Amino acid sequence: MSWPIPGTSRRVQTFPLRERGKALAMFFGIAGGLTAIGPLLGGYLTQWTWRAIFWVNIPVAVIALVLIAISKPTTTHQPARMDYRGLALVVAGVGLSVFGFQQAAEWGWSNPAIGLCIAAGVLLLVVFAFVELRTESPLMQVRIFQVRAFLVENMVLGIAMLAFVPVFFFASEYAQISLAKTASESGLFLLYFFLGFVVAAQIGGRMLDRAGAKAPVVLGCVLAAVGFDLWAGKVTTLSFSHQQWYVIMAGAGMGFLLGPASTDAVNRASRLSYGEATGITQTVRNYAASLGLAILGTLLVTEMRSHLTTSFEAQGMAPSAAASEAARLAQGRSGSSAGAIPHFVRLDFAYATRSVLYGMAIVMAAAAVVAVVGLRRGAQEELGGDATVREGEAEGTPVGRSDDRNLSDRASDGRTD
Repeated sequence: MSWPIPGTSRRVQTFPLRERGKALAMFFGIAGGLTAIGPLLGGYLTQWTWRAIFWVNIPVAVIALVLIAISKPTTTHQPARMDYRGLALVVAGVGLSVFGFQQAAEWGWSNPAIGLCIAAGVLLLVVFAFVELRTESPLMQVRIFQVRAFLVENMVLGIAMLAFVPVFFFASEYAQISLAKTASESGLFLLYFFLGFVVAAQIGGRMLDRAGAKAPVVLGCVLAAVGFDLWAGKVTTLSFSHQQWYVIMAGAGMGFLLGPASTDAVNRASRLSYGEATGITQTVRNYAASLGLAILGTLLVTEMRSHLTTSFEAQGMAPSAAASEAARLAQGRSGSSAGAIPHFVRLDFAYATRSVLYGMAIVMAAAAVVAVVGLRRGAQEELGGDATVREGEAEGTPVGRSDDRNLSDRASDGRTD
């Protein structure tokens, strides 16, 4: 579809170009803080009853509706036909590719169905891109990626999201299994990550306004890579006090890059459609996060199974029985409470978590390379005296065939960077 996402474009356009970093840094800081409260609150709720994690959405939704009514957001809509063909292709492509990686730990990489699912998913996504190029009212305007800076920022965000969302899940599991914490205590473990995130997000936003996206994005990627690497080296101590500063460092790295990269990506599409650019960026982030959970989850289960098999064999268990028991425990079918988990199982899970964190460090190092090579120095400049008019017109104008020549020209003449 070619209309803006309600509220998103207005939120960006409310602020001048050189103040958007600071404004959206505040947004990301608040969002990050509330995200930190989620696991903590969820831990207390699950200790009461697991059904409460669904009930809590009711008052949250009511509060959201009240705030929407108070704010009275205005949105320009552009009627368009639903692109059912594109919808079917992207859903199938995303679903199959994520499913393939997710099932690899259970089915094994030697199972031909794994490669078939992943290959089919990737192929469908490629077909989706070509179909969208030839669709009058596409679900996703893929030509927007001809804007070089927008493409690079989304590449950085996509790579970073392989680690950013999964770290919450794996850190929580590590706290409960290896550190023998309760669900609510594991929420406190994640607060340290968000402490670094919230502070760095504010600094990164101001850096974006002053000097552009490259400095905070590169700094954030490097800091996160180092933080994850140092954190990985300490998880097998089974002592949180040895890890906390590295958890904060990893969170700070993510805080430096996430806001500036997201804001700059949308800014670069200012003459096209803020809403559509934001929707595409969010889609890239969510897809990458799903892939990260699937891939790193497979790595965790595989490593856990390997370490447990070795531990069981060292205790005198037959190799076949050791492998069977290890597979059962690695898939989370132990049936034991955290306090009853043997020390060797806690340690083996810590070693598996170490591999995951090292994987996250490699991911963030790759994001740093993309940012260094792909991003250009300097802050983005206003388009000129009539920038406001053209941005306002762009918001309600779908990026369709009539814009193809203009978009291609701007992507090649340097004005987009």
